[in-house]
Amino acid sequence: MKLLEGKTALITGAARGIGKAIALRLAGEGANIAFTDLVLSEATEQLEKELQTNGVKAKGYASNAAKFEETKTVVEEITKDFGRVDILVNNAGITKDGAVKRMTEEQWDAVITVNLKSVFNFTRAIQPVMWKQAGGSIINMSSVVGVSGNANQANYAASKAGIIGFTKSVAKEFGVRGIRCNAIAPGFIETEMTAVLPEEIRKSWIDRIPLHRGGTPDDVANVTLFLASDLSSYVSGQVINVCGAMNT
Repeated sequence: MKLLEGKTALITGAARGIGKAIALRLAGEGANIAFTDLVLSEATEQLEKELQTNGVKAKGYASNAAKFEETKTVVEEITKDFGRVDILVNNAGITKDGAVKRMTEEQWDAVITVNLKSVFNFTRAIQPVMWKQAGGSIINMSSVVGVSGNANQANYAASKAGIIGFTKSVAKEFGVRGIRCNAIAPGFIETEMTAVLPEEIRKSWIDRIPLHRGGTPDDVANVTLFLASDLSSYVSGQVINVCGAMNT
C-alpha cells in the first residue's frame, strides 16, 4: 500500500520548482492533490494532467496566499471538492533581496506578507477542517537563511525565521487534536530561480556545502513525504535542514 493512499494534500505555490516536485512526490504515494498558484496557467493545467497519471484526483486553484479572505474561500472550495484535507504544505514564497540600507518599505512588506502571512492564512483556514478530523500534518517551508540569517536578505530571513517560530507554536497548540506541524529549511536548491544566478555566485554557494552539490527539488520533496506520512507520526514542532550540511 502506498504511504498516502486515500489522503488529500493541499500545496501552495505548486506550479513550479520545489512545490511542483512535492506535488508529484505525494501523488506518487497515492495522495489526492489540491494545489494553488497566483493564477491558473498552462503550467498549472499541465501539472494537473501530470498528477492525474498517478490515478489520483488533482485540481489547481487560483489564489493569492497573502490575502486572508481569499485563502479562506479557496480552502472552503477545496474541502468541498475533496471532502477532507490531511496534509497542508505551505510552500508559496518570494524574494526581494537587497541591503537593509537600500531596502524599501515595499520590498520588506511584500516578502513578509507573501512568505509569512500566507502561512498564517492557510493554517488558520485549515484548522477547523483538521480539528474536525482530529488529525493532520502541516509542513511549512522555511529556509537555512531563516535559521542562520544572510547578508542582503534581511526581509527573506525574517520571514523564514518567523515561520519557524509559528511552526513550533502551532505544534504545541494543535497537538491536542493529533495535528502535527513541522518546518523544512532548504539550503541551496537547484531550481529555475537559482539557475539564473551568475556562475561565480552559484560556485561560491556550492563551495560552502560539504556534500559539494546543490540540492534538488526532489531532495526537499522526499523530506516532505516523510513529514506528510505516518512514518513521522511522533515528529512535531521540528525544523529539518535539507542543506547538505551547509548549515549545521
